[in-house]
Amino acid sequence: MAELVPVDAFDIVIFGATGDLARRKILPALFHRWCDGQIPDGCRIIAAAREDMSSQQYLTRAGEFVNGAKKQSAWEAFAKLVTYTPIDAQGDGPGWQVIADTLDTDPGKIRLFYLALPPSVYGAFCAAIGKHRLNTKSSRIVLEKPIGHDFHSARRINEAVGAVFDETSIFRIDHYLGKETVQNLLVLRFANMLLEPVWNANGIDHVQITVAETLGAGERAAYYDRAGALRDMVQNHLLQLLCLVAIEPPFSLDGDAVRTEKLKVLRALRLIRGEDAARSLVRGQYAPGMIDGAPAPGYAAEAGHATQTETFVAIRASIDNWRWAGVPFYLRTGKRMAHRRSEIIIQFKPVPHDLIQADAGVMQPNRLVIRLQPDEGVKLMMMTKDPGPGGMRLRYVPLNLSFAEAFEADYPDAYERLLMAVVRGNLALFMRRDEVEAAWRWTDAIVQAWRDGASPLHLYPAGTDGPSQGALLLNREGREWFDGQHA
Repeated sequence: MAELVPVDAFDIVIFGATGDLARRKILPALFHRWCDGQIPDGCRIIAAAREDMSSQQYLTRAGEFVNGAKKQSAWEAFAKLVTYTPIDAQGDGPGWQVIADTLDTDPGKIRLFYLALPPSVYGAFCAAIGKHRLNTKSSRIVLEKPIGHDFHSARRINEAVGAVFDETSIFRIDHYLGKETVQNLLVLRFANMLLEPVWNANGIDHVQITVAETLGAGERAAYYDRAGALRDMVQNHLLQLLCLVAIEPPFSLDGDAVRTEKLKVLRALRLIRGEDAARSLVRGQYAPGMIDGAPAPGYAAEAGHATQTETFVAIRASIDNWRWAGVPFYLRTGKRMAHRRSEIIIQFKPVPHDLIQADAGVMQPNRLVIRLQPDEGVKLMMMTKDPGPGGMRLRYVPLNLSFAEAFEADYPDAYERLLMAVVRGNLALFMRRDEVEAAWRWTDAIVQAWRDGASPLHLYPAGTDGPSQGALLLNREGREWFDGQHA
C-alpha cells in the first residue's frame, strides 16, 4: 500500500450534518482517515443542521455506523474533534455566529465547507457564508451532485456559488472519480505503451459502460421521481467515466489539465435528437419481479403512483473527433437489475488476418474489462494456445489484476480519498463549471427527445438486465452487452 501522507490541519463545516450522506459517508470518511493518521491534531469538525440537539446527542446518533469495540474506542477519541451547532437555512440565527466565532480563533487554517444539502439551497447557504464573512483565501467549498436538474438550473447554481467562491475553491464531487480503478484508468492509458497506440478508432470496435444496481429506489423514491436514471446517473457518473476513457493525453495529471481534456470530449459528444433519438435511446422502468429469490415490487408501487420516470437507460453515444470517429460508446444504467456491477469494457477489433485453422477454435478479439465494483480490478482477455500435445487448440483467457489479491491492504474509499484531495486543493478529481454545463447540454437534448415521443417507456421485471430493447440497441449492429459473467 502506498504511504499515507498526512494533510495540513484544517477545519471543516458540514452543513446538513444530520442527513444520511453526512452520517453514512462524510463523517465515517473523516474518521477512517483520522484512524490511519492522515488527519493531524488541531483539526476541527463542525456539524451543522436545523435540528436542535447537543453535540453528544449528535455523536451518539452518528456513532451508530461504527462497529466493533476497537473502532468504538477510536470513535470516542475522534469525537473530541466534533461539535454540533443548530442553524437556520436563512443564515440569520445564532448558530451562524457560533460557527464564525469558532473559525475566527484560527483564521489562517484551511477551511472546508461541505454542502450535504439539496442543490436548490446551495445559493442560499453560500450567500450566508459570505454574509458572515466565513470565506477566506484558504477556504474551499464542496458541492454534491447533481448540480441542478438541467442546463439553466445548473448555471443559476454555479453563478450563485461563484458569487462567493472563486472557481479554484469550488469542488464539485462525484464519488466515482475517487474510485481506485477509475484513477488507475489514466495510468493504464498513459503509462503503458502497450495500450495507447491502439486506443482509438483504428484499434477499438466499441466501448461499453455499465452501472447496474440490484437495489430499487426505496426511500429515495421521492427524489428519484424528479430525477430518473438519466439525471441521477448518466449526466454525472457515466459521462465522467466516458470522458476518462476518451480524453486526449493531458500535459499533466494535475489541476485543470485533465478537466480541460474532459471538456473537449463533452463538447464533441454528438447531440441525440430527431430521428437519431429513436435508434440511439432506450428507457425502461422496473416492474414487479424477483431479487435474490425474493419478490420485489415495481417502481410505481414504491413511488406510490403511476409515473413515466425511467429507472433504466441505454444510450448509443458518438464522439465526433478524429480519435473516436465511428466508434460507438454504449452507456447503460438501471435499478433492480440482475447483478450489481460497474464496469467499463473496451472491445478491440479482431486481427486483420486469421492464421489459425478453423478447427483449432474460434478467434476472439481482445477485450479490456475495467471493473469498478463489486470487485475492483482490470482484466485483459487474450487468445492463447491450450497447453498439451493435442495440436493447436485455442483458448480465450484473462490476464487478471484483482486489486484485492494483488495489493493486500484496505484502501481508502472514494469519499476518503476525495476529501483529502479537497484539503490538498487538488482539483483534478472534481468537475469544473464548464464541464457540468456541457454535460447538461447533452443530457437536455435527450430529455427533449423523450418529450417529443422519441423513445417509449418499456417495462422490465425486477431482477433482469433491463428491457429487451436495450439488448436490441447493440444486436442490430452485430454486438452484444457483456455482463460480469462472461466479460
